[in-house]
Amino acid sequence: MLPIILSSIAAAGIIIERLWTLRASRIAPPHLLGQAWQWIQEKKLDNEKLKQLRADSPLGEILAAGLANSKHGREIMKECIEEAAARVIHDLERYLSALGSIAAMAPLLGLLGTVLGMIEIFGSFNSTGATANAGVLASGISKALICTASGLIVAIPAIFFHRFLQSRVDELVVGMEQQAIRLVEVVQGDRDVDLIDAKIDLKSLARAGGSKKK
Repeated sequence: MLPIILSSIAAAGIIIERLWTLRASRIAPPHLLGQAWQWIQEKKLDNEKLKQLRADSPLGEILAAGLANSKHGREIMKECIEEAAARVIHDLERYLSALGSIAAMAPLLGLLGTVLGMIEIFGSFNSTGATANAGVLASGISKALICTASGLIVAIPAIFFHRFLQSRVDELVVGMEQQAIRLVEVVQGDRDVDLIDAKIDLKSLARAGGSKKK
């Protein structure tokens, strides 16, 4: 039972931490692309602004990587954005593999506990040579099955939240990719963007990131 209890504590900690961390308003603030575009238009985009943008959020880190290399051409700008995005995605998926492992292992730990309990029950009757009493046997089996039930109680929420959080990461990544592509097209002169439209689109991203795909 102890491994199952420890697994449940670890799973709960990961779920709470990831739910807090993966808020759309923290990952991709709705004002960010509009703010960056305003700095570009007003020619205020300097190293200090890039540093501020990079520290703002994961989306800011991606946008700053592209803007810092915008003078080197479209392809270099895209490569820098992709490198920054890879780091951001790695951070967003932190602990999710551990949560998935807990979800997979908890039922097995419960089953192992039940099997060991059954071995102990039947072993005690065999060693004493006593005839198995139906009531005593049923009580022992019932206690052994508690391990299986406990493992499932841990595994079911862990599976649900693992998939929910992975889906949220996917939504946020798609939204950030769209904003990064839009930034590249605007900076390289392939597309015209209205500052107000940029803000509206990012608000839509924030709403989308706050709900799970159906």
